Amino acid sequence: MPSRASRIPVLLALLPRATALAGLVALALPAAQAQEKVLNIYSARHYPTDESLYGDFTKATGIRINRVDADDAGILARLKSEGTSSPADVILLVDAARLWRAEVDGLFQPVRSAALDSRIPEHLRAKDGGSGSAWFGMSTRARVVVYNKATVKKDDVDTYEELADPKNKGKVCTRSGSHPYNLSLFGATLEHLGPQATEAWLKGLVDNMARPPVGGDTDQIKAVASGECQVALTNTYYLARLMRSAKPEDRAVVDKVGMVFPNQSSWGTHVNIAGAAVARHAPHRDAAVKFLEYLASDSAQAYFADGNNEWPVIRGAKLANPALDAMGPFKSETIPVSVVGMNQVKVQQILDRVGYK
Repeated sequence: MPSRASRIPVLLALLPRATALAGLVALALPAAQAQEKVLNIYSARHYPTDESLYGDFTKATGIRINRVDADDAGILARLKSEGTSSPADVILLVDAARLWRAEVDGLFQPVRSAALDSRIPEHLRAKDGGSGSAWFGMSTRARVVVYNKATVKKDDVDTYEELADPKNKGKVCTRSGSHPYNLSLFGATLEHLGPQATEAWLKGLVDNMARPPVGGDTDQIKAVASGECQVALTNTYYLARLMRSAKPEDRAVVDKVGMVFPNQSSWGTHVNIAGAAVARHAPHRDAAVKFLEYLASDSAQAYFADGNNEWPVIRGAKLANPALDAMGPFKSETIPVSVVGMNQVKVQQILDRVGYK
């Protein structure tokens, strides 16, 4: 057996080869990481049915999804905090105003995609500044009026403006005026009516309230059914959930309330969006764009409609949702949803002046 001393020259001779091999491994690591099929999503969508969306995308592409869940505000704060080191590829938000805010703050990067441009209506995506759109609406939800069928006539609440009419004094209930769903509606109303008329309308809405704003949209629907108030605002998918529920107490609520798409004879019912964007510093940009294009596909749009009671953004999409079918077709407003975000500060100032909490 060779002595320890006799083995040293052999080991020394092998060192250059070992060092070279280690260098090759080190050089190969970034390439392997770059080729890793993964997508990091920051999502404000907290719907169990979305799991099928992610699973089908992975099956079709082999791209594994990592997801961080938070609300819209939390996601935007995290992106700002992480800066250039953010691992986020795709951002999913559920409010047009927040999408616009993130665009203004430089948190997204523009995307030019023939598939997205051809399938998503222009007013439901960010304005193309020459290099593509910064975000895209992927589903819509209408802000409708629900009323107690035993005490309120449909014709008395078939416009947003009528909710502020003295004939509805003491009948109205809503969630907080500063909630994104209401800010979205009020921002659109400001665009339609102008500042003076919008302030008068919101003051009338406050004067007509049956109680101070509290709870979420489902709470408003139940309050109308119970008689606590008689008229309320809600997003359509909250009502659709109750309509599709098998619980007797939910069925009892649905039996007592009616629903109307407001302003069918004027500008149409307000719609907000849930949307998607590619993060500014996305490490897997190609996969991110592929995911956005997938969200605009027929199969993904069907998930939005049938799984979460939202309306698809693509024209002519087929629905298999009995609740949405029962609500029927409606005329929606067509102002660019980015306007909602632009008007947000002005709306909040008006809310403060009229005392809408």
